[in-house]
Amino acid sequence: MSSPTLLGHIGAVSGSTLSVRQLEGISSGIAIIGGRSYRVGQVGSFVRIPQGYHDLYGIIADVGANATPKSNIMSDTPSEWWMTVQLVGEIVEATFERGISQYPAIKDEVHLVTEDDLAKIYGTVDAGQVTIGRLAAAEGIPVRIDLDRLVTRHSAVLGSTGSGKSTTVASLLRSISAGQSGEKSFPNARILLLDVHGEYGDALKGIAKTFRVNPTDGSDSLVIPYWAMDIDDILQFVLGKVEEKALTTIHDRILEEKQASAAKQKLAGVSATSLTISSPIPFSLKKLWHDLIDPELKTTQDNQGLVSARTNTGDAESLTPPIYPPPGLGTSAPFLNKVGVLSIRRQLGQLRSRLLNRQYDFMLHPGDWEPQLDGTVKRDLDQLLENWLGHDKPITILDLSGIPSVVMTRLIGGILNIIYEGLFWGRELPEGGRKRPQLIVMEEAHRYLGKDDDSPARNIVQRIVKEGRKFGIGAMIISQRPSEIDETILSQCGTFFALRLTNTNDRNKVQAALPDNLSGVVDSLPVLRTGEAIIIGEAARLPIRCRMTLPGEENRPRSGDPLVAASWSAPVTPADYARLAAAWRSQNPKWEPGQ
Repeated sequence: MSSPTLLGHIGAVSGSTLSVRQLEGISSGIAIIGGRSYRVGQVGSFVRIPQGYHDLYGIIADVGANATPKSNIMSDTPSEWWMTVQLVGEIVEATFERGISQYPAIKDEVHLVTEDDLAKIYGTVDAGQVTIGRLAAAEGIPVRIDLDRLVTRHSAVLGSTGSGKSTTVASLLRSISAGQSGEKSFPNARILLLDVHGEYGDALKGIAKTFRVNPTDGSDSLVIPYWAMDIDDILQFVLGKVEEKALTTIHDRILEEKQASAAKQKLAGVSATSLTISSPIPFSLKKLWHDLIDPELKTTQDNQGLVSARTNTGDAESLTPPIYPPPGLGTSAPFLNKVGVLSIRRQLGQLRSRLLNRQYDFMLHPGDWEPQLDGTVKRDLDQLLENWLGHDKPITILDLSGIPSVVMTRLIGGILNIIYEGLFWGRELPEGGRKRPQLIVMEEAHRYLGKDDDSPARNIVQRIVKEGRKFGIGAMIISQRPSEIDETILSQCGTFFALRLTNTNDRNKVQAALPDNLSGVVDSLPVLRTGEAIIIGEAARLPIRCRMTLPGEENRPRSGDPLVAASWSAPVTPADYARLAAAWRSQNPKWEPGQ
């Protein structure tokens, strides 16, 4: 009597691809084994091929006409009785290993994989593994991923709007930091989450420290000092386009300010040979503006430019320009200045406007990190890094929902540059990336990592995904439109969490990460349930269809759909749009009177 798990026999072997002819008696698609029902011939499900003392395992890639071997197309065997199986691994001495050491033969038996078999593949608990959910085909089998490979080989969470992407990310981060019931946790994890929409503060409360531009509910103030960011990015933002000759002069002036600032504060690690314009040393933009505007406005009493006609020196702190009488007509005094003029009056006007615009205070007036006119600061770079990376919570959330869109990509580039440079140069120190690795999670990545954008954010993320592994810096890219993300960045992601994807171009990005014969697995992406993912890559033992463990309602991001029918069917109540306007002005969605 044949085994109840028997599906069929091998009809052809081509490398790691098998053509399997199903038994006629199981064509109904349902098998009852040990009191449990199993679907037969499901694309993406596993099969077992006994080989004496060990078993080979494969994944069903195609079923039916497409799986029929060419030699059998004209035969009498019905095409729906064929399956294509891709070999993926074997069990040797009770341990599952990827890859195979031998190939099966023609007419070898192919069996349905039961929960007992799946437990042999996924059931072992190795050090460094994290439980993130359950197998979709067997809810009793936990799915574990390798934390080392997840971080060092980078990863991507991809899914259409409404597929459960944000909840999946929250679940992943909570599983890593706090662990699931009875599972190991990693309380000394170091994760930085760039939260573009402000969804995760409440979801990860208790295991995360949140920084916001407008802090509420116990969150801290988010500041990103301009002097710690890339100097060319900052100058482009505050000045706009500047001719090369003028830019060189501005660079020289900034370098002088940084040298004076470093000497006054006796900053550790700074020497005359190591200090460059890119060194993260405080300098005053106000003083720079005042020093540069003076020659642009200056007039003199003499034609040689030796006697200034200035009537008021102005004030750098209040951004008040110096006052000069306008030049006279013809050869009459006062005379236009001809020394040190860069013809950048318009650019300096933009710099002053940026400095006076309160919506950029988090960057241009960063609280205790704002330099005085002499470059001194109350709090330095070490305290900024400690704020973000050195607190007692495993997760840091930088809530960017209050950031103006015009500066978003530049700001994200600045944040990532600060993190990367700090951990890169301190890689051998206890606080550095190799001794305590860092995972950077980037929400809504398509907004600032576009393949057609030459943005500071894209450039630094390319560097992270190419080189970060060696220095203990990992990236997790989260997006609903993977087809719009820079290909260099996506190609460096070793693990994919693919949720429901309905767009063909987006699915093709995931399919490119799979062997050719597993394309059938990707074909199931449009019909995945919410919170269900196909996990592919280095952190997973095998391509897995996983039902993610969802956190409780109180620990989910605020990204769910509003209840339209329930809201519209409720009785009409008096509305207070003054409160709505106040929330807008304060940029605080929880605004209440008295705040």
